[in-house]
Amino acid sequence: MKDQIRQFAKEHEEEAIQLLKEIGKIPSPSHHEEKRAAYLKQWFIKNGFEQCMIDDMNNVIVEIPCPQNPDIVLFMAHIDVVFDDETELPMHQEGSILHAPGIGDDTANLVCMLMMAKWLLKNKDRLKMSVMIVCDACEEGLGNLDGCKNIMKNHGDRIKYFYSLDGNIGYCVNDAVGSHRYEITVHTQGGHSYSDFGNDNAIHIASKLICDLYNQPLPEEERTTFNAGKISGGSTINSIAQSVSLLYEYRSSNEACLQKMKEQLSAIIRKYTDEGKDIKIHLLGERPGSVMQGNADFDAWTEKNMRTVEQYYENPIQAKASSTDANIPLSKGVFANTIGTIYGKGAHTREEWMDLSSICTGIQVAVALLEQYMK
Repeated sequence: MKDQIRQFAKEHEEEAIQLLKEIGKIPSPSHHEEKRAAYLKQWFIKNGFEQCMIDDMNNVIVEIPCPQNPDIVLFMAHIDVVFDDETELPMHQEGSILHAPGIGDDTANLVCMLMMAKWLLKNKDRLKMSVMIVCDACEEGLGNLDGCKNIMKNHGDRIKYFYSLDGNIGYCVNDAVGSHRYEITVHTQGGHSYSDFGNDNAIHIASKLICDLYNQPLPEEERTTFNAGKISGGSTINSIAQSVSLLYEYRSSNEACLQKMKEQLSAIIRKYTDEGKDIKIHLLGERPGSVMQGNADFDAWTEKNMRTVEQYYENPIQAKASSTDANIPLSKGVFANTIGTIYGKGAHTREEWMDLSSICTGIQVAVALLEQYMK
């Protein structure tokens, strides 16, 4: 079977590269993936997938049912790009290196999944369980994994195994780094810097608040981090600032640690509001952590997936924790891994690139993962 998979990948390598160049130019910011979703739906229909739909979150969904087993193994790759471009994304090639925003995260992995879909269609009679392929929306940033959340809400009772194709080859995500993200806003009366001196200054209060956040104790059960990522507000040098906004997040792979950080944040905010300060806190997004730590069956499944990838990659695969679409199934007790299929650098920068020579390997990895669920 390995020789057949390798031959298939070689035969479809050039097709995949041309498809990558087409899809990679289509703008697809989180919450506005309509153009890329429409293109992908047409691609599926053109290639023989008659039952293809776009749901209300811009997820493109194809299911190949297995009459003997309605349970689903799901393969997912996200279609949104971290940047807000609404016009054609810039792209240029230097040798085997293809440059474009979002080209590796996650367009190249998406294309490897599409080639896997072609293998699936030719071999659907060998399925041991149903397969769902999802080109999902809203994975990046404040998309908050909303596309994956919608898939799990609508189909989660049937999903037994979950693969997100994302990131570089060589890594397998088996633990979910969860996060809570907030906008914290401080309001004061403000005034003139001289005549109203002594009035509360929103910048001063926000600064003290940040110091309190940075002095809080961290949970010890699992690695937990926090960050004040952006602060904005005030008006002029001779005005007492009336309003300041702060973007703040904390992260951990342990759900209990996330809840401890949530309680500590609430206590810090409450200290200020009890003193009469006008502070508002708005939740921007939540990514849940995993509940799978210590599950021996899940660990064995992950190990099997890593060994499968290693058949087509020259180095050992490393397991790691990260924040990906797999967060959602892992938080619900569904076996889930995020696995990279290609090689590139510069994710989340406008200088991002991927190596086209890794596409052939990526196709093989995607097909080999699928083959585990075929006779």
